[in-house]
Amino acid sequence: MAEAFKFELVSPARLVISEEVDQVVVPGSEGYFTVLKGHSPFMSTVRPGLLEVTNAAGKTTRIFVAGGFADASPNGLTVLAEQAIPVEDLKPETLSKEITAVEAVIASAKSDEAKRLASEKLGQLREVQAQLGSTTAH
Repeated sequence: MAEAFKFELVSPARLVISEEVDQVVVPGSEGYFTVLKGHSPFMSTVRPGLLEVTNAAGKTTRIFVAGGFADASPNGLTVLAEQAIPVEDLKPETLSKEITAVEAVIASAKSDEAKRLASEKLGQLREVQAQLGSTTAH
């Protein structure tokens, strides 16, 4: 059984979670990573994806994050998210609006780099949309 550690998820609107948890799976820019108690110091950007928090009782909560930063240390983990919405509160139309907005950015991008970054985000959002579709279909 994993030992609990302090986890905070903060969005611009509010403190979403501040509690002791056993494990957090974060959608990092280089792929998903798992944080447990005593994790070595580590910082990463967070890409759009599903963050999974497992508490001491073994209950897992899934939260859509639309990017941000993660700061892990031996004492805990803090995720500063651009947007954080619990999966049960995430409406399909909210994700569709995000996708439409990113498609507009791609269409109006003035540079190849801006187009590349927006295309990368679009792929990530579509991946989340597919993950949510597969979990709601069960």
